[in-house]
Amino acid sequence: MNNSQIARASRRGFLGTLSAIAATQVLPAGAQELYPGRSIQLIVPNAPGSSVDTIGRAVAARMAPLLQQSLVVDNRAGAAGAIGVEAGRRAAPDGYTLIVGSTSAITTAPLLQKAVPYDPLRDLDLMAVFALLPNVLVVNPALPVQTTAELIAYARSKGDKTNMASAGPGSASHLAGVAFQNAAGFTSLHVPYKGGSQGVASVVAGETDWVLTPAPAAMSLVKAGRLRLLGHSMGPGHKPVGDAPSLASTVPGYEFSGWIGLLAPKGLPQSVTRKLLEISEQAIRQPELKAAFETNGAVPTFLNPQEFQAFLVKDIELNRKAIQTAGLKAE
Repeated sequence: MNNSQIARASRRGFLGTLSAIAATQVLPAGAQELYPGRSIQLIVPNAPGSSVDTIGRAVAARMAPLLQQSLVVDNRAGAAGAIGVEAGRRAAPDGYTLIVGSTSAITTAPLLQKAVPYDPLRDLDLMAVFALLPNVLVVNPALPVQTTAELIAYARSKGDKTNMASAGPGSASHLAGVAFQNAAGFTSLHVPYKGGSQGVASVVAGETDWVLTPAPAAMSLVKAGRLRLLGHSMGPGHKPVGDAPSLASTVPGYEFSGWIGLLAPKGLPQSVTRKLLEISEQAIRQPELKAAFETNGAVPTFLNPQEFQAFLVKDIELNRKAIQTAGLKAE
């Protein structure tokens, strides 16, 4: 082989090597990297230590080893969760930014805040609901009532002289209480406080008569004998707080609980959605999560995207009616 032939052969080998390299560089992203190929940002639109944060972290801790990647929690509190949700909505829909959503941030914030730019049914991928947060009806132990029926009868006998505490206008305790009064056919004076703990404390002190509050805010006081538990806001057949009856057993049809779930920016690839659904369901089914959920008054559940969609439509309408009944307007 002369020098010219050697040169041509070398050139063909070099070009062949370049072609092979180029072929690997133009493979589709999905073929280059199996999801997830790096850590995932998990936006929690609530402060550290809140029920949403605690539940979200517990689920993330179970998902991480199944995904073989870390889920890095990013707390973005503010505007009842709207700030964090909006940050997540604007992220790339590639599965590397997820959102832990709740009733406050997803259902009520768009109804009560004109500045909220997102429509959760239109602008987000609804992945899964993984926890329900029942509200509990509690009264001061000195109040002469032992059951939900007795509270309703007592309030009716007093006209509008009984008082209902809440965490503030538009809060879960306010809307749950308004919906309960409307369904049960009685009226109590609304006494708003700056936060759930203050509202519950007012019932303990006898400043107000009753409150329908998320279970985590009241159950330790119930166990200490400082509040009397009458019932919970989940439907018949559920027992989220011991043997306490469902309020629906006295007021048929009344259900008004919160929820926590997983959402993503709109347009997630189907393969990523399938992977996240599979992993999140496996995580929720693990018995080790039970203690973390119970500590926060949460009930483990799993709703897939289709079930989540139907659930959220009903939840938005339920809260919209309560907001209208309460005379609240978006500000």
